[in-house]
Amino acid sequence: MLGRVAVIGAGSWGTTVAAIASLRTTTVLWARSKKLADEIDLEHRNGDYLPQHPLPEALHATASLEEAMDGAELVLMAVPSHGFRKILMDAEPAIASGTPIISLAKGVEQGSLKRMTEVISEVAPGCPAGVVTGPNFAQEISAGLPAATVVALKEERVAADVQQLLCTDFLRVYTNPDVVGCEVAGAIKNVIAIAAGMADGMHLGDNARAALITRGLHEMARLGVVLGGEPLTFSGLTGLGDLVATCVSGHSRNRYVGEELGKGRSIEEIVPEMIMVAEGVNSSPAVLELAGRVGVEMPIAEQVVDVLYHGKTAAEAVSLLMRRETKPELDGLTPEQGRARPVSSG
Repeated sequence: MLGRVAVIGAGSWGTTVAAIASLRTTTVLWARSKKLADEIDLEHRNGDYLPQHPLPEALHATASLEEAMDGAELVLMAVPSHGFRKILMDAEPAIASGTPIISLAKGVEQGSLKRMTEVISEVAPGCPAGVVTGPNFAQEISAGLPAATVVALKEERVAADVQQLLCTDFLRVYTNPDVVGCEVAGAIKNVIAIAAGMADGMHLGDNARAALITRGLHEMARLGVVLGGEPLTFSGLTGLGDLVATCVSGHSRNRYVGEELGKGRSIEEIVPEMIMVAEGVNSSPAVLELAGRVGVEMPIAEQVVDVLYHGKTAAEAVSLLMRRETKPELDGLTPEQGRARPVSSG
């Protein structure tokens, strides 16, 4: 069993994961705000992000990175992709060599186009890097509703330790060595969820939503496999599971952004009203640039970026997608993904 755990980032998901970990071992949650850290530490509540869910008394919080890292045998990074590198660089001097660092973020770094585990390997070389990802809305898990997630790490022993740390009667944790596939899926599903939200905001119906989810999965799998992910990963919890949840749930921040865009509002109006970050807004240009770098076409992601950053309306984006050149459904898939398998006539 792991000893002391540090969770960096006191948003809704970081707080939820820290609360679960604190039931098994000494856990310290880092919050950027000292006021929030004191509230968690003394009042056992996070009024900013999870006001209706009391936190375990065993969970401690601090606004000091050095204090959070002191003696940590596992670091869980629950900060958005756009601030991930900076905070990890600030924390790195206090992280013991060889300490596993696990990302809870779902995005691609702007500029470098790197996944969060790649950022970890650059900033803290020698530390095992992994990701926890899946269809995990913090509000539901904090309320004790059943859910499942995946810890992706190449180091099987460390993955098993994290699995045992986070397993509860209401959270089932699976392991998967496909770090690349799990991270790519987590980043792209946010972009597709914005598109699905646009369709909902325009009241385009269930057929349109289903088409966007399915073709979005196609885009996700194409890019993920080219980058080195395993095809089966994209039909699992971190692929299809997280995609469906993010595209249809009222908890989804990315879907909300898309819905408001579909109603005709601008991104400049929407984002300032939000307390929590919608990762797809920040990482969608990086996802699209990454796809272009490896020669993978992503028409849905392209339209999302055009609406977010280039002045296109949601209606114009939908119209363009519908008027694209016709092609076979499995076009662009690898032979392993596209090959039909015999089906029993029985």
